[in-house]
Amino acid sequence: MSRQNFIIAIDGFSSCGKSTVAKALAKKLHFVFIDSGAMYRAVTLYFLRESVDLEDVHAVQEALANIHIDFVPNTEKTQLMLNDEDVSDEIRMMYVSDKVSEVSAVKEVRHAMVAQQQKLGKRRNIVMDGRDIGTTVFPDADLKIFMTASPSVRAERRFAELAAKGEKVSMEDVMENLAHRDHIDSTREESPLRQAEDAFVLDNSDLDQEQQLAIVLEEYTKRKKVDKR
Repeated sequence: MSRQNFIIAIDGFSSCGKSTVAKALAKKLHFVFIDSGAMYRAVTLYFLRESVDLEDVHAVQEALANIHIDFVPNTEKTQLMLNDEDVSDEIRMMYVSDKVSEVSAVKEVRHAMVAQQQKLGKRRNIVMDGRDIGTTVFPDADLKIFMTASPSVRAERRFAELAAKGEKVSMEDVMENLAHRDHIDSTREESPLRQAEDAFVLDNSDLDQEQQLAIVLEEYTKRKKVDKR
């Protein structure tokens, strides 16, 4: 393989802990963590603010041309910057979650984000999580993980995350949101959520964060021994 950098792709359903594992793994391996889902959330936030009509291809393309997304690490966490504004917290709000799958399904949006993601992974060792990283963005990734968990566990995790941020939502709303996103993510025409044939499946319904990280690190070690890079 001519590429010298090591790429780890983590895909899976909403609220199954992809970003948590990806961040911990990147920290442990001293890799760069790239949250592709956050990029789509940033685009969604911009579209909501500017009232972009998803059916208007010209409006979508014009909006995408005005969007600049960057990741800025600091001592506490990596900030997501949308046109030089830190929107790390706002993109996690429920009103953004309600629309992100619909925005992510737009062909022009996916093409723009995939191009940015591929550029970010050209020369650095990276861990990237999302819905189509191992199938579309980096089909030649060195290690592919597909994460899943039971719907009830995912809903409980998401509910706790929102409650911790002070957002008042019901468990019913959370479950409906996850089911809605799962349907759109799995059935969209452009880069649907699916498990790569060569991905390691991690069902973390009954696993804590340390156990998940240990399992993924073990898979990484196995792959490195075979790869010898």
